[in-house]
Amino acid sequence: MGFARTCSVALVGVEGVVVEVQADLEPGVAAFTLVGLPDKSLTESRDRVRAAVVNSGADWPQKKLTVGLSPASVPKSGSGFDLAVAAAVLAAAERIDPRTIADLVLIGELGLDGRVRPVRGTLPAVLAAADAGYRQVVVPEQTAGEASLVPGVSVLGIRSLRQLIAVLTDEPVPEEEPAEEGRPDALLAGLIVPGAGLGTGLAADPTEGPDLADVAGQHHARRALEVAAAGSHHLLLSGPPGAGKTMLAERLPGILPPLTRQESLEVTAVHSVAGLLPPGEPLVHRAPYCAPHHSATMQSLVGGGNGLPRPGAVSLAHRGILFLDEAPEFSGKALDALRQPLESGHVVIARAAGVVRLPARFLLVLAANPCPCGRHTLHGSGCECPASLVRRYQARLSGPLLDRIDLRVVAEPVTRADLLGHGDRGESTATVADRVREARARAATRLSDTPWRVNSEIPGHELRTRHPAAPGALDAAERDIERGLLTARGVDRVLRVAWTLADLAGHDRPDHQDVALALELRTGVSRGVPVTAGERP
Repeated sequence: MGFARTCSVALVGVEGVVVEVQADLEPGVAAFTLVGLPDKSLTESRDRVRAAVVNSGADWPQKKLTVGLSPASVPKSGSGFDLAVAAAVLAAAERIDPRTIADLVLIGELGLDGRVRPVRGTLPAVLAAADAGYRQVVVPEQTAGEASLVPGVSVLGIRSLRQLIAVLTDEPVPEEEPAEEGRPDALLAGLIVPGAGLGTGLAADPTEGPDLADVAGQHHARRALEVAAAGSHHLLLSGPPGAGKTMLAERLPGILPPLTRQESLEVTAVHSVAGLLPPGEPLVHRAPYCAPHHSATMQSLVGGGNGLPRPGAVSLAHRGILFLDEAPEFSGKALDALRQPLESGHVVIARAAGVVRLPARFLLVLAANPCPCGRHTLHGSGCECPASLVRRYQARLSGPLLDRIDLRVVAEPVTRADLLGHGDRGESTATVADRVREARARAATRLSDTPWRVNSEIPGHELRTRHPAAPGALDAAERDIERGLLTARGVDRVLRVAWTLADLAGHDRPDHQDVALALELRTGVSRGVPVTAGERP
C-alpha cells in the first residue's frame, strides 16, 4: 500500500551507527509492529508516536503498519527514534512526500502532545551521520546548538511534529511556545548517569575558580601540581588531614590550558551521552573535573548500567581530572579497575547487550592519609594505629596501581608562619597557568609530527629512541633499577616527567638534574635538587 524510509542514529557508547527507519503499510487489521532489535523504551514509542501524530492534526493510518530498524543486528535503545518513526509513518500514509525525508536524519523524542523533546547524545549522533555522508539533520530546538558544532551539516531545530510537517509540505510553520527553563522538555533526559553522586562538573574559568595562592605553604606539592598539569602526569598526594591535599586538587583545573577544538568535541560527546551538558552550553571548553565519593562502585567509575553501558567517572573525566579523595577508602576492585584505562586511554566494557569502547584519557589525582587516624607520619602526634593496621591501610593502594602514578608527594603539615600569612605567599593560579601553557606549547611543537600531544602519552620505545635524554642523565635511574626501586614502566614514566621538567625549564632535552628531580618526585628519595619554581638554574 505505502512505503517510506528515513534515518536516525543508534548510539553504542559514544559512537553512533546510522539506522534506516522503514515504514510499510498494507491492507489488513490495524496493527503497529516495530522490529529491529528495539529495547523496552523504544518499543513503547509505538504509543508515543501514535498519540503525537493524532494530536498534531494528522490522521493515523488504519492499516497494518510495520516499522523496521535496519541494520537489525545493532541493539537500539532510547526514545531518540520517535521523530524518525513518525516521519516515516506519515510518509508511508502519503501525508508528506516520501522523497523529502529519504536523505534526512531525524533525532528526537515525541511527547504525547506532539512536542519534540531533547535526548542524550545529539553531538555523537550527528557526527556519525556526517561521517556516513548525510548533510541534513532534524533535532529538537534545545539541542540545535550542539548539533551545529559538526561542520558541513545543515541543522533544523524544531519544537513540535506540527512544525516538521509544515516544513516538509511547504505550509506555513505554526508558532509554538519555546520550552521554559525547569520544564521537563527543557532539560536533557537523565541528568545523573548510573552511579549517582559522582560529583561530576565542568571546570570553570580559572579567573572565577579557587586561586592557588589561597593554599598556605606546600611549596613541594605546588610544584608537583604544576608538573602534573604541564605533562598530564598522574599524582598521589599523601599526608595528614588538613594539610591541603583537597585544596590543591580543586585548584588543578584552573592551571590546565583550555581544551583544543578536537578535545572539546570529544569531551562534549561524552557528556552529551551522559546527559550532563548544561542547557545553553553546547560545547565544553574547559577540562572536566570529576570527584566521586569513596563509596562509588566499580561500575560507577568505569561505566555500567542496564543494557548497553553508560559512561562512568573515568570517561566523564576524559581530557580532564579524576580526583579520588580518601583513595584508600575506595574498594580494591574499583581502584584496580583503573589500571587498564590509565595505560590505554580508553575502557572496553563487555555486557550481554554488547561491547562498548569509551574514551578515558584523564589525569588521575589521589589523596590519601598515612593511616586511618591520619597521624602516623607526624612526630609526637600520638598515633595509636597498630603497625599491622597501618600496613593494611597503605596496601589498599596496590603496587601495580602505584606503579602507574608518576608523581608521589607528601603534603607536610602547614606551619604556623604559613597559616598566619607570615611566610611567602604562593603564586597565583594565573601565574602558574602561564608557565604550564608555555611548557605545553614546547611539547606540542616537539611532538607536532606525532599522534601525541603531551609527554605522558609518549610510548616508552619512542622516548628512548626518538626523544632520548642528555648523555649520562639516566645514570641515577639505572642505579635505581638495580636496587629494585624502579620497574621498566617506572623508568619510562620518570623519563616522561623529566621531559616535562625540561619543558618547564626551557631545556632542549632533559639533563641529569631534570632526571634527578623526576626520580625524587616519584620515589620520595631526596636527590638534593631544588623543587620549587624559580630555583632551577
